[in-house]
Amino acid sequence: MIDKASYDAGTGRKSEGEALVQALTRRFRTSIQDAVVDKQVYSILKPANSDDLIREEDFVKDERLPYWADVWPSSIILAGKLLELEGGGRTALELGCGVGLSTLAATTAGFDVLSTDYYEDALDVTRANVFRNLGRTARTRLVDWRHVPKDLGTFDLVFASDVLYEKEYALLLPIILCRVLASGGQALIADPGRVAAPMFIEACEAHRLEIRRRETRPFAVDEIRQKIDIYEIVRAS
Repeated sequence: MIDKASYDAGTGRKSEGEALVQALTRRFRTSIQDAVVDKQVYSILKPANSDDLIREEDFVKDERLPYWADVWPSSIILAGKLLELEGGGRTALELGCGVGLSTLAATTAGFDVLSTDYYEDALDVTRANVFRNLGRTARTRLVDWRHVPKDLGTFDLVFASDVLYEKEYALLLPIILCRVLASGGQALIADPGRVAAPMFIEACEAHRLEIRRRETRPFAVDEIRQKIDIYEIVRAS
């Protein structure tokens, strides 16, 4: 984690956001990517190449790879969906925040967002990007889906993008949704057609979660062409 008590001899205590941005540019070889979401443009600070972050010890431990460090099409499509909502101060939880694009959109829409990820680096990058784009301090928490904290709480909105790339995650996600969805809450899960998506749908039914709607939106940038499904999920009545 970044040391929040960073100092600058010339100016005194730096803001946490400034300290984060400067520390990340020292920790990683970074780049800036503009993410265009409808008419909104977010400037995303991120590692220049996610391959630079691959650590053998992480992969040996649980086959972890730094997928968090890229801006994925599903996150752009989900961000567009979130910008259409009226947050009104309602609570929201992102599962797998990555570089923070969807958190940015939900915060812009007026939600009180808690951003979570399995990587501390992702939390730092998300906090830096919320500061850089919105001038705000993001709330973040390290969360392992296999051991969700008992005090995580419940939320009016839960969202995630492109997290169904492993069977294990497709089976865990409905269990987590049952725990963290507030009464009357909804989840938005964006997926580009990963192999485990059908397992996720079946698991939702098994855990009495209703897929109220599946909306498919196109993504097209340069040579990339995808169709992204957005699953709107509520507790079954």
